[in-house]
Amino acid sequence: MRHVPAPNTQPDATTAFAALLTDEGRRLLDELRDHDPAQELATATRLRRSYPAELVSAALGQARLRQRAVAKFGADDAYRMFFTPNGVEQSTRKTVAEYRAARFAALGVRRLADLCCGIGGDAIALARAGVSVLAVDRDPLTCEVARANAAALGLSELIEVRCADVAEIDTSSYDAVFVDPARRGGRGRIFDPEAYSPPLSWAIDAARRAPHAALKIAPGVPHEAIPEDAEAEWISDGGDVKEAVLWFGTAAGARRATLLPGTRSLVGAGLPDPSVRPVGRYLYEPDGAVIRAHLVADVARELAGGLIDETIAYVTSDRLTETAYATAYEITDVLPFHLKKLKALLREREVGVVTVKKRGSAVEPEELRKKLKLAGPHSCTIVLTRVAGAPAMLLGHPAKA
Repeated sequence: MRHVPAPNTQPDATTAFAALLTDEGRRLLDELRDHDPAQELATATRLRRSYPAELVSAALGQARLRQRAVAKFGADDAYRMFFTPNGVEQSTRKTVAEYRAARFAALGVRRLADLCCGIGGDAIALARAGVSVLAVDRDPLTCEVARANAAALGLSELIEVRCADVAEIDTSSYDAVFVDPARRGGRGRIFDPEAYSPPLSWAIDAARRAPHAALKIAPGVPHEAIPEDAEAEWISDGGDVKEAVLWFGTAAGARRATLLPGTRSLVGAGLPDPSVRPVGRYLYEPDGAVIRAHLVADVARELAGGLIDETIAYVTSDRLTETAYATAYEITDVLPFHLKKLKALLREREVGVVTVKKRGSAVEPEELRKKLKLAGPHSCTIVLTRVAGAPAMLLGHPAKA
C-alpha cells in the first residue's frame, strides 16, 4: 500500500497482524505454506481445533497473499514476508526494484529516503544493494508490515521504518529520494498526476531538492508532462511494461527504454519519425517500453527499416537483424482484411493454431478465432493492423535467425 490521504487502518487489523508475528502465528503460517485454497474451509475447521479462530482467519488471509506474492517476489522471499492486499497489488516487482536499486548504487547513493514505502519492496532491494534506507508511510498497518519484512529478511539494520506524512520528512541529509505515489483511489486507477497521493508536483519538488531522485509514475504519462530536467525511463519485464520512472540528477532530457531481465537499455538519440515503406519480408514488433518511450525510430534505424503506417508502431525491413528491442516475424502474405479470404487461406494451408496480434485494428482476436473454425497440423501468426492507412492482415511466423 502506498501513501494514502489519511490512515484508515482498523485497530483490529493491526492486532490481527501482530498475532501473526508471535511464535504461534509463525508456526501456523509455516503450516499453511502449501495449503490448497480450494480446501480452505476444511483447513480452517481443522486448524481451529488447535489455534484461536481469529488467528486462523488472519493466517489464512496472509497465506493467500503470500501465494499471490510469489509472482512478484519469488517463493524464497514471498513465504518469509508479510503482505496487505494493496501491498501485493501495488508493490514493485522484485526484478524491477533490484534494477532500480542497482542504478542508485551505481550513482554512489548510500543513504536514501523512500517516501511512500508501502510494504517495503523497494526498500528491501535498496538495502540488499548496500543502501541505508529511511522508509516512510503514513498508514500504521503498512508500516508494521514493512518493519516485519525488514526483520524477516535480516535487513533491519539498513531499513528504518517511520510512520509519518512524507511532507513532514526532512530529506536534506540523504543522498537520494525515491517516491512512489499512490495512483489508485476508491474508484480505481488515477490518471491525473495531480490527483496522485502525494501529487506529482510535490514529488517533483522533493526530487529537485536531492542530489539524486527517482519518481515512479504511470507508463502512460504524456511526454509533455515530463519535466525538462528529468530523465524518463520506461521499464518492461518479460515483455510487459511495468512502470515509468522520472530520474533527477542523471541525464536531463533523456528518454530511455529498459528491458528486463538482462538489463538492456536503449537511450534515444532524438531521431525524426521513420518513413513509411511497403511491407518487407520481416515485420518487427518493438517492445512496449520502446513504444512508450517514443524510441521506435531508434529501433528502425538499427534495423534499416521503416514503418508500415505512420500511426502504427510496426517496423518492416527486407533483412533479418538480431535486436534486443523488438520481436521479428517473417511475413508470407500481405492482404487487405477480408474474413472469408482469411478462412479459405488458413483452411487451404491446414492451419489449426494461430497467434493473433493486433495494432490499429478494431477486430478482437478472440472473436476472430471463433469465426475461423481452425483445423489442421500447422500454425500461423496473424497480424491485424493498418498498412498505409488501410486495414490489412499480415500472415507469417516468428523469424528464426
